[in-house]
Amino acid sequence: MRVARLLAGVTLLCAAAAATALEKASAHPPAIVSEAQRKLISGEVAAFRRDVATAIKAKDAKRLQRMYAPSFVHTHTSGKLDGKDARIATLLKGDPVIETAPVSDLVIRIPNDWVGIATGVSPIKSDDGKTYDVRWTAVYTREGQSWHVAASHATRLGESKP
Repeated sequence: MRVARLLAGVTLLCAAAAATALEKASAHPPAIVSEAQRKLISGEVAAFRRDVATAIKAKDAKRLQRMYAPSFVHTHTSGKLDGKDARIATLLKGDPVIETAPVSDLVIRIPNDWVGIATGVSPIKSDDGKTYDVRWTAVYTREGQSWHVAASHATRLGESKP
């Protein structure tokens, strides 16, 4: 009798866990998007990038806190890592950053309906006074109807040619 109750309890617990896992997995599965949807979502990400640049130029710390994901990390050209708060502090200081620099070779890839990956090359003035081309990647994720900057990475290529 005890074994039967124990097995029934374990079976019920496993069924509940499986149902919860299935519910979470299906809550926001990545959708396969058409080319038209990719263009639309790419436009959303491009508009969000402009909004981030506007918030940086306005030094709007509260808005930037909402725009950057809690787990955000930026990898500098030196290899140094900044979390969300350190990155926002850098943005507010007015240092040259990939978020506001002119960009060439901008490509926004949309692997599914809730992730955008932007890549580009930007001239960034370094502490040594020289301007270097920096190839960068930024990852954006959608949460509900909002986008967030999830991660970014910059790699120094060489001194910029005027």
